[in-house]
Amino acid sequence: METATPYTTSVIRHLLCALLATGAATSAARAAEPLTIGFDTEATGGLAPNGKAALLAMQIWAEDTNAKGGLLGRPVKLITYDDQSNPALVPGIVTKLLDVDKVDILIGGNGTNVVAPALPVVMQRHLTFLGLFGLDVNSEFHYDRYFSIIPAGGPHPKEAFSQGFFAAAEAMNPKPQSIALVGADAEFPKNALDGARTQAQRAGYKIVYDHTYPPSTADYTPIVRAIQATNPDIVYVASYPPDTVGMIRATNEVGLKAGMFGGGMVGLQATSIKTQLGPLINGIVDYDFWLPVGRYATPEALDFLKKYQARAANSGVDALGYYLPPFAYADLQVLGAAVEGVGSLDQAKLADYLRTHTFHTLVGDITFGPNGEWTEPRVLAVQFQGVQSHDLEQFRDPKVEVILWPPALKSGELRAPYTDAQH
Repeated sequence: METATPYTTSVIRHLLCALLATGAATSAARAAEPLTIGFDTEATGGLAPNGKAALLAMQIWAEDTNAKGGLLGRPVKLITYDDQSNPALVPGIVTKLLDVDKVDILIGGNGTNVVAPALPVVMQRHLTFLGLFGLDVNSEFHYDRYFSIIPAGGPHPKEAFSQGFFAAAEAMNPKPQSIALVGADAEFPKNALDGARTQAQRAGYKIVYDHTYPPSTADYTPIVRAIQATNPDIVYVASYPPDTVGMIRATNEVGLKAGMFGGGMVGLQATSIKTQLGPLINGIVDYDFWLPVGRYATPEALDFLKKYQARAANSGVDALGYYLPPFAYADLQVLGAAVEGVGSLDQAKLADYLRTHTFHTLVGDITFGPNGEWTEPRVLAVQFQGVQSHDLEQFRDPKVEVILWPPALKSGELRAPYTDAQH
């Protein structure tokens, strides 16, 4: 048996040190690699007013997180592609993010119509998935690793979405007896109309009109005329931004007579659409998710908005950022807290953590129920009153958006009928 000489011992020691140093350097390099979060965004198309605002909020979150050391000791990097607000493009984008970009975490885009098409791919890969503003998309899939960032929560999210609208209708005098239901033939309107239909039937309203129109519809005047012919007491519309604008213009052109009009009109929360339509939105009762009032106007939320609005002024995105940006930021706050809480990117452990913890965010504490939705819904019903012009400043302090629901945040009374409230 040979004994190592001092020379050979020195060489071995040197080699071991070199190997250890190389390993440490490799580990350090790996730790310095960005932790990538991938998603599709709506930079163009009908959802662009909301999608671009959401992206800016997420970029601010990434910057804030990296300033604090990132996640798991790694800087965060966002990777996103424009889905053009087109659901058909979503599966391909999601697959590219996973197989080409090999993102560490995948999350959903903004809106029911683009969150739903991603879920089959997500389920096939057994991924944990956060969806932003997807209205009850998991009702069709029952996937136990899906979690929704939308205030229309509780056991019946579709009904929670329109709860405030129907609560406002009950305050009318005389109480309504009939309702018209209308929306695009797409995922979001279908879910919103399902919830509204259930509530209308529960309230005993006679449904005198219940139809959908193609998402490509350009002229809404015939639709409004058909609704008017049924003489409904209230009209519930489920629409995305392009058809929201089209329906409102047609309603004013036709001179729709109804006790109440609105409901689930996406787009009226975006500053650019409010200023575009101006006084035409007076009298409309619509949903909203966040306004800088009451318990929502926390120092944390207002600090974020100050930062967001400073950036938005030079970015061509929603100038005020009241609707989607706080939730987009909260979306990633929840994700970041889960990753740090688990201490890894293990998908099963992340899902377990999300199911069993409460998350403090800009929009309040979030706890998920068994269906992946918030345990408690927090949807606002607002009526536009006293909009005088196309000026942005009237919407900054939202006195022209009177909160009708919930009672704890109520700031005014319903003006009805709709024909009178328009002026």
